[in-house]
Amino acid sequence: MSLAVVLVSPRNPLNIGAAARAMSNFGFLDLRLVRPYDVAWQEARSAVGAAQVLRDTRVFATVAEAIADCSEIVGTASLGHRELQHSVRRLEYGGRLIREQLADGQSTAILFGSEKYGLSNDDLSHCRWLMRIPTREEHESMNLGQAVAVCLYELVRRDEAAQESPKPKVGAVAADVQRIEEITLEILRDAGYLKPPVDESSVRKVRRLLQRLEFNTEDARIWLGMLRQIRWRLNTLKSSTHPDDI
Repeated sequence: MSLAVVLVSPRNPLNIGAAARAMSNFGFLDLRLVRPYDVAWQEARSAVGAAQVLRDTRVFATVAEAIADCSEIVGTASLGHRELQHSVRRLEYGGRLIREQLADGQSTAILFGSEKYGLSNDDLSHCRWLMRIPTREEHESMNLGQAVAVCLYELVRRDEAAQESPKPKVGAVAADVQRIEEITLEILRDAGYLKPPVDESSVRKVRRLLQRLEFNTEDARIWLGMLRQIRWRLNTLKSSTHPDDI
């Protein structure tokens, strides 16, 4: 997708690395830096997990140069206390608009300001509109790397994915569940949890408990393996116990 992530005056190498890694995670590879703090940029280039993104990162002297080939420019900002002269859209709505623009083949840039000051008024003047992450009013600003990750996640998120049903698993056959029940009751008797005579109501309680677990075939195989091992261990301890130890 023709999306450029533009970091304006980033100062912390960890944030540059985190932004690059988030881009790599979500499949966006075009990172552009405007006037990065030189020491931070040199350190960030050694970040683990986003080598390709950082290797291909371009550095620009001005915002205008960084966005020259983009047709849609979106800034990110918290509402704060300053007057904004742009339309401000919440991330959910803004993300949908950007997805539609990218689907139409429009090259888009998202601008993120420095950790200390955010985007300046001059930076904002290059933007068509602004997008904000709905943080709580008492703590609006976010870490730069986290803000990039949240915004990019919104761009790849699919509403229909939440409606997808997990692939159904094949339920265990009744014979396996009954075998689990038999071994469980045997272990409970040997462990002294069920004392003779065991009434039918106790058996029904155990059976209902096991039925609520809704075993699939793999679950049943694992449970049978564990229970058999426990039973074997209990029988081994019982046979090795000297009469005087009782």
